[in-house]
Amino acid sequence: MPLLGPGATFPALPLTPPGQPTLTLPDAFAGDFAVVLFFRGSWCPYCNAQLRGFQRASASLAETGIKVAALSVDDEPTTAGLIAKYGLTFPVGHGADARAIAELTGAFINPEPVYLQSTGFVLDPAGQVVVSVYSSGAIGRLVPDDVTGLVRYLRQHATA
Repeated sequence: MPLLGPGATFPALPLTPPGQPTLTLPDAFAGDFAVVLFFRGSWCPYCNAQLRGFQRASASLAETGIKVAALSVDDEPTTAGLIAKYGLTFPVGHGADARAIAELTGAFINPEPVYLQSTGFVLDPAGQVVVSVYSSGAIGRLVPDDVTGLVRYLRQHATA
């Protein structure tokens, strides 16, 4: 699968937060800008820092009209523990099929153990990719300030 570049339609992906119904991305965020994060797992310090960063920025993201969701191959109890540990209030899905997601999105996967490498997408209100950030390892990922700045810029120039 080729990488999803600007203007590509983000594919329908299921995201199941612990103990909650499954959401389908990007439809769950239709009408809003959205950030979709694939993270390596709860064991990854860089991923945890990114998730905590998006949580800390939740007020400015909300003010800017940006929704966030994250997804990993972690099992349900591990994901529930991660959400509780960091007080994450955005949907964090568990049990991702890394190979299927890689086929749909071009995300890199680690072969053994199998997990998704850090991947981030900023989507417009129609579910089109504005920016994609693919990492082949531990570093290289979206940060909240960049996302809010970009969306503010896009909003200002859409009305200009």
